Amino acid sequence: MNQPDSGKSTPEKLTDDTIPPVETISDKVNDLEKAPDGGLRAWLTTAGTAFTFFAALGFANSFGVFQEYYLSHQLKGHPADKVAWIGSLSTFLQLAAGAVGGPLFDRYGAWVIRPAAVLYVFALMMISLCEQYWQFMLAQGVLLGISMGSLQFPSMAAVMQYFDKNIAAALGAAVAGSSIGGVVIPIALSKMLNSTSLGFGWSVRIIGFVVTPLLAFSCLTVKARLPPRKTSFYILSAFTKIDFCLLVAAMFFMFFGFFTPLFYIPSYAVTRGMDATLASYLLAILNAASTFGRVIPGILADKFGRLNVLSTGGIITGIIIFCMNKPESNPALIVYSIIFGFWSGTIISGATAALSILIPDPRTTGTYLGMALGISSMAALIGPPVNGVLVTKYNGFFEVSLLSGATCTFGGLLALAIKTQKPEGLLGRV
Repeated sequence: MNQPDSGKSTPEKLTDDTIPPVETISDKVNDLEKAPDGGLRAWLTTAGTAFTFFAALGFANSFGVFQEYYLSHQLKGHPADKVAWIGSLSTFLQLAAGAVGGPLFDRYGAWVIRPAAVLYVFALMMISLCEQYWQFMLAQGVLLGISMGSLQFPSMAAVMQYFDKNIAAALGAAVAGSSIGGVVIPIALSKMLNSTSLGFGWSVRIIGFVVTPLLAFSCLTVKARLPPRKTSFYILSAFTKIDFCLLVAAMFFMFFGFFTPLFYIPSYAVTRGMDATLASYLLAILNAASTFGRVIPGILADKFGRLNVLSTGGIITGIIIFCMNKPESNPALIVYSIIFGFWSGTIISGATAALSILIPDPRTTGTYLGMALGISSMAALIGPPVNGVLVTKYNGFFEVSLLSGATCTFGGLLALAIKTQKPEGLLGRV
């Protein structure tokens, strides 16, 4: 006699055919983490990041114009090293903010750049109202620095999520936005400050009006590709790895040296008899050359090795800084600015591309980037003021060129030493 059906179905017996294989789960993770190395979303993110760098680092690269203007106007009578503290504090906070902005990106995505964009425009408007030293320190040093770092490094981390084999070229294209901004903004500022009746306040406000739509585009296009990472805010185990520590040290010494011409080339040119307006244009010339120095070495880095290009760029840039006190005529100063601009362009984008080799999980890109730049940013804080003291004490730039050239060259050698920690060795394409 058959038993009545109880209405409950017997659980299906699991067999080898019904259990999802482990490889399926692993493949999904690998597909998630594998960068597309292109596509509309990837290049829109790269374009948005380029606009971010145009506004932020492009303005920071223009501090030489402000340095020269402040010393002859609002802050006349202040020593050069004291005025340099404004730009160095801004640059320090710009890089140090990555220590917060990077992990925030890994946790919450690219939306973190939106409040930073609002703060950046607000800081520009506050700078336009400044008249006293402490006001410049607060608006241009603190507010602008924090907002720039909170904009740049989440954007850069987003680009790194979309590229693998072509990451150096993509970062070079993104960071090239700062070079273009470093051409447009110094020329515009110098023209408005020295050749019009607009005055300081409206000159800075106009720059703010120009960059606002660019930042709006960035806020709409920069997107994270990978899901958020919900772990500890920092990854301290990274500092137990020799190659990561060597790269952070290399970045520190290169940053200490290569910011010097960016801060002082206009002031140096004026001491050699160059007109103040033309001296301000040297920054534009330098940054125009830097555009090629970021893109071309980036393409070469993907082919011949990211550490190879970074170390070469650091060493050659250091040698060029050693010669900073040599050009005396206007043509020589222009040629020097072009050469320095090209080779120094390899450092920012090159260091970030080299860092990508050391990141074990692409979802931690922002955290690794923030930690490395947060520590190395100390060089940007102390480098320009220390060089300013040397300018004031010795009334010249010979000692400055020796110190900054030596530190930048040493940073390039440290980048080369990282290759000893890799299986490919010193002669490998790493």
